[in-house]
Amino acid sequence: MRRSKQNTRLKRFIKDISIHTPFTNMIILLVTLWLAFSTGLYFAERGVEGASIRSYGDAMYWGIAAFSTAGIADAPQSGIAKLIGGTWIVVGSVIFFGTIVATITTYFMRPLQRPSKRIIDTIEYNLEQLNDLSIDELDILKETVDTLIIHVENLKKKQLNKKRSSGTQDYTI
Repeated sequence: MRRSKQNTRLKRFIKDISIHTPFTNMIILLVTLWLAFSTGLYFAERGVEGASIRSYGDAMYWGIAAFSTAGIADAPQSGIAKLIGGTWIVVGSVIFFGTIVATITTYFMRPLQRPSKRIIDTIEYNLEQLNDLSIDELDILKETVDTLIIHVENLKKKQLNKKRSSGTQDYTI
């Protein structure tokens, strides 16, 4: 039971990250630019004497090593390759580290923007605390939950009625 709960939370976390943060779009942009800059670097260094980038694979490796600030990439030899490489280092680093900061910020700020998420999280947390309640407290909880269910059903009916009434208006234009 505990493993499936953790698995569900992990899936929800990944879904939240991919849907509600810029992470997926930024990774796609980063990979696209990495491939484009690697291609440019490869063509700029191709045929240059003494160049350490002799294949597209070398250029791709250089692109990863350069923007990650690892400092293990050999410097390009031609002037245009240095320009392409320097631009990639700046752009790639800004996108990579910016994506990390934006994703973390968006993920942790999102519950503040969505009160329904906080309500659900609070309910889930409180469900974990049920074992500590007395019989009287459990009775109060049952009454509260029954009232909540009635309230939710009424809200759903109102929303359905609203949809139906707005749906008929769309057809009568």
